[in-house]
Amino acid sequence: MNTTRRIMSLFLALLFVMSFSVTAFADPAEDLAYLNGQLRVGMECAYAPSNWQESVETATNVPVENVPGAYAEGYDVQIARIIADYLGVELVIVKMDWDGLIEALNQGQIDAIIAGMADTEARKEAINFSTPYHETIYALMVNAGTPYENATSLADFSGASVLGQKDTALDWTIDQIPGVNHLTAVASVPDMIDRLNQGTCDAIVINLENFPGYVASHPNFVAISFPEGEGLDPGFRGACVGLRKSDDVLLSLVNEALAGVDQAQRDVMWDTALNNQPT
Repeated sequence: MNTTRRIMSLFLALLFVMSFSVTAFADPAEDLAYLNGQLRVGMECAYAPSNWQESVETATNVPVENVPGAYAEGYDVQIARIIADYLGVELVIVKMDWDGLIEALNQGQIDAIIAGMADTEARKEAINFSTPYHETIYALMVNAGTPYENATSLADFSGASVLGQKDTALDWTIDQIPGVNHLTAVASVPDMIDRLNQGTCDAIVINLENFPGYVASHPNFVAISFPEGEGLDPGFRGACVGLRKSDDVLLSLVNEALAGVDQAQRDVMWDTALNNQPT
């Protein structure tokens, strides 16, 4: 009986090792065959320095598939290039409205969202997210010479008319300001900037790291930031790659690709995007 048990134990152990070996040496290329040699990435191409649209081809931008003669550039584009290179596939950029990205992903029109999208709890119900590839801090941007230029707390914006971007935390977080006049959100960050520049709102919510680019083209803008724990809380760390719930293998490989990009590299790419973004 003991001999029989030993044989059975050895047999089960052998099965376990064989199973582990098959898993460990599985070919990711086979698991990603459905990509057909491409990684189709959706983004707005209108959210500099994360992503924007150009009309002249360069060594670093990527053609926009659905806009003839247009090229996508920016920090998100360079992150997408790194991931596509790691997967050994062609990068294809698809320009889309922000509020259509998740639906397009789940319908299979694109394979990933790389558009400065944060992993909010609501979005995590619909799709999966990678580890963050860029962390962020929220701030308010105002015009110089207004009563809000010297604000030091959220309470100083009580009664202010504050604007955000539709379907993003740039809009949701406005309600954290006591007594705020929460304006109806607009479709894009450029829309927000236009409204602030025209004086039709008192402040807009921004990612603080984007401010150098904004003030370069609008010297009248002032960023109002707050001490840690006293400002707007978006409830997340930053931008992540969005993927379908079913794409477990792709998610693992995307995280591997991102893990290979250290903070120094990310800083260089971000600074480059800041310096090269359209004014």
